[in-house]
Amino acid sequence: MIFERKESQDFGGKPCLIDVRNEVLSNQNFRKVIWTGEYLQATVMCIPAGGEIGLEMHDDLDQLVKVESGCANVYVGECKHHVKCLGKINSNYAVLIPAGTWHNIINACSCPLKVYSVYAPPNHAVGTIHKTKLDSDLEDE
Repeated sequence: MIFERKESQDFGGKPCLIDVRNEVLSNQNFRKVIWTGEYLQATVMCIPAGGEIGLEMHDDLDQLVKVESGCANVYVGECKHHVKCLGKINSNYAVLIPAGTWHNIINACSCPLKVYSVYAPPNHAVGTIHKTKLDSDLEDE
């Protein structure tokens, strides 16, 4: 059986249909997990003007970040202290980030940056919602 996802539901590994663009554009939270499977997870993000995802590196997962609205500068590097700008992205782009790569995405527009991110394997608890980047940072401590 295939489910159509309803607001604030994470079917946790069951097949479902998601209007990803609508999920991304209607999201007002810094991060919201929308689907979690055993090997993959989808989140949507809203990064305010001048805001950023934050410099991070995932040892054991690959990540895809797709811009739906806005523009951003993407920084990557093999070392935390030596990240360089990979380029500027807009809704025509997705960023593919292999495990072990330091990365940051900084909103370069005057409007919110709206993206979705796919982690393989999952990176956040099922149903996680971070209203702000500070909420996310506090949870990571």
